[in-house]
Amino acid sequence: MRTAQHRQALAVVATTAAAILALVDIPAHAQPSASAVPPTASADSTELAQLAEGYLQQRADMLTASRPSARAAIAHVQATRSMTARVEDDLAALAKKGERYKDVDGGYTKAQVDVKVGDLTVSGQSATLQLTEHTRLYLPFTAQEVEEGAPEYEELSLPHTVKFTQGSDGAWLLSSDKAETEGGPTPATQVSDADAGPDAGGGKPDEDEGAKEAPSSAEPLPDSSADAVVKPAASASYNYDKMVSYANKYWDHHNDDYRTYSTDCTNFISQAMLAGGWGPKGGALVQRTSNKYWFYGPTTWWTSYTWAGAENWYWFASKHSRRTKLLDNVWKLEKADVLQADWNRNNNVDHSMIVTKKYRGTPYLTYHTGDTHNKSLSKLLSDHPRTWWYAHRT
Repeated sequence: MRTAQHRQALAVVATTAAAILALVDIPAHAQPSASAVPPTASADSTELAQLAEGYLQQRADMLTASRPSARAAIAHVQATRSMTARVEDDLAALAKKGERYKDVDGGYTKAQVDVKVGDLTVSGQSATLQLTEHTRLYLPFTAQEVEEGAPEYEELSLPHTVKFTQGSDGAWLLSSDKAETEGGPTPATQVSDADAGPDAGGGKPDEDEGAKEAPSSAEPLPDSSADAVVKPAASASYNYDKMVSYANKYWDHHNDDYRTYSTDCTNFISQAMLAGGWGPKGGALVQRTSNKYWFYGPTTWWTSYTWAGAENWYWFASKHSRRTKLLDNVWKLEKADVLQADWNRNNNVDHSMIVTKKYRGTPYLTYHTGDTHNKSLSKLLSDHPRTWWYAHRT
């Protein structure tokens, strides 16, 4: 009688263990037998970083002309069942994106992914890794063309929260990945649409500004195959090379001399403009809410809305200070010019970018919030065909 009860108890334990494993999404091949002893959770950040880097490399590779097959790519990703299904969908979408990019401007030839590990936490059979993806997507230019001024690659820097689940054999399996993509253009290695967030540094101005000028056209110019305008490196007031140099230096990290905003694109642009010779205007606390002033202070309360708010910057730059002139076509942008975007056409500017290169008629944009360096205008227009664009000659 005791033997029968003992066997029944073992059966209940086995059934319960199987149910728990199913809930945490462990693959069938990793599920233990009734007599297996769960491993002691241990996680090495180097091992988990390598797993994450391999996964992110597969994503980036799908954008390139030398992309692997979806089956070959997914075979290199060690993930739980549900995560495997999501990754399969993402890889297929990225392959289509890569084809679209190839059609619009030649796409990418190869990808190189590196990760920088932040924090690691382990709880039971789960581990959470904070990391930053740094990806280089090489463009189809020859060494001679790069020497002439073409960008060699597009770069992006993207924070991720990556979670893992440990199987019965002790192996760690990718269970989720959340990239911080809110607020800016969709990063190249992601498939979600842009999710424009509120401008953390801006606000409703004191004055009624009236109507904006018409958005800049995105239609190709007849002479778009060559640079029609050569913008000087400096004017009587501004040094455009310094603006570009600043953007090239700080595109993937933040200058400690300034605070960082949750939506940081216009804060970054203002820093570049200041580096190139824009002088502060105003500075009193009562002036911060007016689009007539532009200044940075020790706290947000002593910093103008126009410094870090895309919509506010638009009005200061083009109307009140006339430090920029709005162009009728985005393809007329030159180095150190600024491109702004109204993603959903609601008459509120959401995002700001600076031109850091122009080659054979194509501007290449650099920005914070979805930190990206030298993304072609062609790809941006392809990603966001319904956006209203405002091109500023600085």
